[in-house]
Amino acid sequence: MPTDLVLAEPHDGVLIITINRSAQKNAVNHEVAVQLAAAVDRLDADPHLSVGVLTGAGGTFCAGMDLKAFAAGEVPTLPGRGFGGLTRATVRKPLIAAVEGWALGGGFELALACDLIVAAEDAKFGFPEVTRGLVASEGGLIRLPQRVPYHVALRVLLTGEPLPAAEAGRFGLVTTLTASGAALDEARELATRVARNAPLALAAVKRIVRAAEGLDDEDAFAAQDPLVAGLIASDDAHEGARAFKDKRAPVWHGR
Repeated sequence: MPTDLVLAEPHDGVLIITINRSAQKNAVNHEVAVQLAAAVDRLDADPHLSVGVLTGAGGTFCAGMDLKAFAAGEVPTLPGRGFGGLTRATVRKPLIAAVEGWALGGGFELALACDLIVAAEDAKFGFPEVTRGLVASEGGLIRLPQRVPYHVALRVLLTGEPLPAAEAGRFGLVTTLTASGAALDEARELATRVARNAPLALAAVKRIVRAAEGLDDEDAFAAQDPLVAGLIASDDAHEGARAFKDKRAPVWHGR
């Protein structure tokens, strides 16, 4: 069985995760899902890693589900983790998508499962599922209307037509637009800036923001406050204060 369908390469606290099936436009089969899940688990488990960057080889982010593999009986989802082992997974650390070329169907859903999206200006996102009698059920129907205006989301979901990265950027879906071919470099630079910060605080930001979605203020504060209390009592919070006082860079320990 292939062992290199997903590459995971650490660089200064950042794990670069690459779907490595360029000949298949990085379409996801079962083994890709297994290896992508393992890479994300490595990101969360390794105390020396703070941020992940997800990208695709060969100038395409991900064309979605491998239809040939699906026709042969393969399922590109994992129990409790969703498409590609990611769309329904709980990932504690920040994850940035670096998108070149197409992010279609499940590929777009992988990008939406990330916390930030960096995209080349000529990249395209899309949900063509309705043209095949299907719907974007691994996050597309749920997440896209939360990230862009309702009528924009419904246009994409109902027509199956692509959403250019430049337009996605105007609506805030894309964090940063880059020149063609520069998305990964920009995502790595962004990840490095994020990775300088306290790992416990990064995890708390992500957990609190996601937990508060859809809640009123009272319930959102109730979900937030126990996590903040633990953070305030952490060694890293005290280290941050000491480093500020001493005018030096903090040394985080993740505890």
